[in-house]
Amino acid sequence: MTGLRIYGIKNCDTMKKAMRWLEERGLAYEFIDYKKAGVVTSHLPDWMARAGWETLLNTRGLMWKKLSEEERNHVDAAKAAVLMQQYPALIKRPVLDTGDSLLIGFNPERYAEVLQ
Repeated sequence: MTGLRIYGIKNCDTMKKAMRWLEERGLAYEFIDYKKAGVVTSHLPDWMARAGWETLLNTRGLMWKKLSEEERNHVDAAKAAVLMQQYPALIKRPVLDTGDSLLIGFNPERYAEVLQ
């Protein structure tokens, strides 16, 4: 399989597990740090269409807990998009784009099902 792109934050433990999994299976990928590369605005509409905002928005992480109560209340697709653009750390990691599939978060069984 070629053309794998994995988006996330370099120092994230889940990212490291996902990249290690890919490397152990000899799967080449391109890593894009979405905090540094500034790709969230251009990719987020596609990711939301393919995976859904509920899947993308990480409501269990530290960044979510740092938001004000007002920011966390009454979240819908439009509000989620604004929050994820403003705070890319709110996007669940990793986002693995195979070209055909978009895998959100690291699940070894799902990776094996889609990639092998």
